Amino acid sequence: MNKGVIFLVAVVLKALASFLASAYDPSPLQDFCVAIDDPKNAVFVNGKFGKNPNLTLAEDFFYHGLNIPGNTENLVAQ
Repeated sequence: MNKGVIFLVAVVLKALASFLASAYDPSPLQDFCVAIDDPKNAVFVNGKFGKNPNLTLAEDFFYHGLNIPGNTENLVAQ
């Protein structure tokens, strides 16, 4: 069989497989849960206390300490 035909068949099969395997979350309602220290002011979702999504800010997803090296002098070196 011609190499070009084999390649074309392989590309078509991969395209069909990826089309059939695509998945998404139609309801992204519970895709995130911002942790909160005080459960009195929290919302109970999926067995966990979290910050009310209506009060969530962009700053809740940002950490200023990622550029600071940590102490790796422990048993697992983390």
